[in-house]
Amino acid sequence: MDTSDSAPASTPAQAQRVLVLQGGGALGSYQAGAFQALCHAGFEPEWIAGISIGAINAAIIAGNEPDKRVPRLKEFWEMVSAPVPWNPVSKHERARSLFNETSAAIIATFGVPGFFTPRIPPAPLWPPGSSQSLSYYDTAPLKKTLERLVDFDRINDLKTRLSVGAVGVTSGNFCYFDNYEFKKRGKKIGPEHIMASGALPPGFPAVVIEGEHYWDGGIASNTPLDFVLDEETSRDLLIFQVDLFSARGPLPETLLEAAEREKDIRYSSRTRMNTDKNRQIHNARMAVRDLIGKLPDYLKNDPSVELLRKASKENTVTVVHLIYKSKNYESSSKDYDFSHVAMVEHWGAGVRDVHLSMRHKEWLERPQSGETMVTYDLTGDEPTPPESSPPQAK
Repeated sequence: MDTSDSAPASTPAQAQRVLVLQGGGALGSYQAGAFQALCHAGFEPEWIAGISIGAINAAIIAGNEPDKRVPRLKEFWEMVSAPVPWNPVSKHERARSLFNETSAAIIATFGVPGFFTPRIPPAPLWPPGSSQSLSYYDTAPLKKTLERLVDFDRINDLKTRLSVGAVGVTSGNFCYFDNYEFKKRGKKIGPEHIMASGALPPGFPAVVIEGEHYWDGGIASNTPLDFVLDEETSRDLLIFQVDLFSARGPLPETLLEAAEREKDIRYSSRTRMNTDKNRQIHNARMAVRDLIGKLPDYLKNDPSVELLRKASKENTVTVVHLIYKSKNYESSSKDYDFSHVAMVEHWGAGVRDVHLSMRHKEWLERPQSGETMVTYDLTGDEPTPPESSPPQAK
């Protein structure tokens, strides 16, 4: 695997550094490559939030000493891409597309080492209502992998904050397993919480935790950004959000392209919507502060006014958004194509996209525009800014 890096960039601004990792199966090696490059640039996260494959990457990062994090990620991704180690014979787009579909079919048939195996006998042959009857694969190997690669004592000692999202099967409620909150309640994060975040049906079985069955958090929301913004309202935040599906894309021309586009839309993060929502909240808080300033002195100490004053305080949020962009030869099977060649490509793309963002340092500073939430989408839908021009905040 080519994991070369460039010279370190400037140290990020003095804000709480957060890494937000979306779900996306085999595309998750893009996040690993991005994390490697971020570490080289001096960005060590204080808080990591993930869903599905993002939760697995997050657990490996949070559950290891800083100098072991990238090696452990490499070990995981080398292992899960082992079933299809060969390269495509031709680099032609049509040949490469055939290779991808073939490798995805192999994975669907035989599973992934250290991750999941097909059920034998198949799910329909098990008694209705049994755990085996509700999923095509058994994820028991993932539990052993997590126990080997992740130091859960380190996670529960709060060395790094970790938050992973899942959905209650019977309640339909979205929830987060957060080591800081668990510590307050005398509970601990374990492999089962990470597995619950990635239990995407009908492929994977629900994970039972304290009597409740949980599925993949991506069913309800495929990004933890909202959770991070809701949880931290005091400290300034510098967030690297690494997404594996793009909300925007071209109009499909074939059935295969339509299937891929549908999946991209379903699992994308819609960060622009979150930014617009937070801008509306920001404007409302500014209006409240302005109104409080106009009140006569005898009302300024009123308990209701004090409550509004506290509610109108704001922190500054800077989101640097990295989005994986599919190649023309990738289809809707891209998130379960665990071939080695695809893994290396995705990892390298993550490294390159971080290096692109490091060409500009404006996002390291507190926004001067008066906005309290600014998003830089340097790998987004607009043309990449020339090196001499600053990135455009949205």
